[in-house]
Amino acid sequence: MTVTALVSGGKDSVYSAYLSDMQGWPVDEIVTVVPEDPNAMLFHTPNLDLVSLQAQAWGKSHRRVPVHGTGEEAELEALRESVGHDRGPVVTGAILSSYQWARILRIADEAGRRVYAPLWRKEPARVVREEIAAGLDIRLVHLAAEPLTPDLLGRRLDLELVAELERRSREVRPLNVAGEGGEFETLVVDAPFFSRRIEIDQFERIVDGATSRLQVERAHLVPKVPSVPAGSGTP
Repeated sequence: MTVTALVSGGKDSVYSAYLSDMQGWPVDEIVTVVPEDPNAMLFHTPNLDLVSLQAQAWGKSHRRVPVHGTGEEAELEALRESVGHDRGPVVTGAILSSYQWARILRIADEAGRRVYAPLWRKEPARVVREEIAAGLDIRLVHLAAEPLTPDLLGRRLDLELVAELERRSREVRPLNVAGEGGEFETLVVDAPFFSRRIEIDQFERIVDGATSRLQVERAHLVPKVPSVPAGSGTP
């Protein structure tokens, strides 16, 4: 039996795969669906090439499944290819998207596989705080909502930034602080369960009207620097 985690590199899919490991369903393979269309309805698209670095740092096998063509049918066919290799559970990071949930559930059912979605219907602000508390280093890499200005690109999503997003949601225009309305997308560059972290060497900031994104052009894995307890000295 193979446990397959659908991972895009963003916070929710990475955290869900981690929860699967912790809750008795160790993930055997990470699968990334790679759309041709940057505005794919079903799948996250920014910086998908970096999932292979996450998998290496995590010690997981990684499989990429390209979407041949555009539109819903092409995306669903790629999803079938993603989950059609075994009979174990399929792990997804879906929180609120009924569109995504219904299609993953249907395709997994066709393949005779159950869906494990540990974040489904949890309160979004609670999910984000859990992900931060778990030690994920989460960066904002795609912004598509009026309250989210380009200066936030590359910022670490920590408790201070969550509070700032909540303030902007109250004072500027409502937004989902987990990005579940498409307001933003993320990239996990480090986590306690990674043996190394992702170092971004080269990137480009692209601003197009109300949308902005951080396109990573080159990155590599680097060793983690051990933390030194406060008050300790070197011999």
